[in-house]
Amino acid sequence: MAYLSPALNVMIAAARKAGRRLIRDFGEIENLQVSMKGPGDFVSVADQRTESILVGELQKARPGYPILSEEVGLIDGPDKSHRFIIDPLDGTTNFLHGIAQFAISIGMERDGQLQSAVVFNPITDELFTAERGSGAYLNDKRLRVAARRDLKMSLAGTGMPNIGKEGHEKFLAELTAVMAETAGVRRMGSAALDLAYVAAGRLDAFWERNLAAWDVAAGILLVKEAGGVVTDLSGGERMLETGNVLAANEALHPQYLKLLKAAG
Repeated sequence: MAYLSPALNVMIAAARKAGRRLIRDFGEIENLQVSMKGPGDFVSVADQRTESILVGELQKARPGYPILSEEVGLIDGPDKSHRFIIDPLDGTTNFLHGIAQFAISIGMERDGQLQSAVVFNPITDELFTAERGSGAYLNDKRLRVAARRDLKMSLAGTGMPNIGKEGHEKFLAELTAVMAETAGVRRMGSAALDLAYVAAGRLDAFWERNLAAWDVAAGILLVKEAGGVVTDLSGGERMLETGNVLAANEALHPQYLKLLKAAG
């Protein structure tokens, strides 16, 4: 495996510690206290506990770094050149239904650029990591995006709006367009893992609208460092601002972008 920076080592250690807690909670899923944060958007005791562990570990190792997290928002810090962007449990709905497709996601920015990334599924013990300019890895294996060039042979991942979310009609138009031109579409319930799967060549593409920065920050760097292309759905670079993401390899990205634009 490539050299790991001190910052990435800190992020990995935090993810593994929080992951051990999540594994225990996943084993006792029926005992979890669950509250409703909004329609179709659950928050659990496990979610909050994982966030507390992550924030504690990251603050202990990098006390000056601001942290942007799903449950508590922005925790400010004096070091304005760095920022952690974390999702303690991406795939909460899967988790609460006993489906082992969820992840801890940690991205780190330096001067506004994504520098380091961790996406960790504690149940499968799959640890996806990346550092800017140093490649992407799954555990100790170097990752490359899939080499497929033919849209009709490609497999895409997506996320669909649920109750309380807007954009149902637009999504159905996009889904119809992609289904008609590809080998298949998967909706697995964790944007962080979907992006990691594009980096690993398991999915050829992934698109979704209205995501938060913590859903995609780490995954964006993983795909880029695995040789892929990530843009917003206008073909620009404002993924974290717009919440709209399209990831694929260099050959397929423009084909998907054209397809999705035509559907809109």
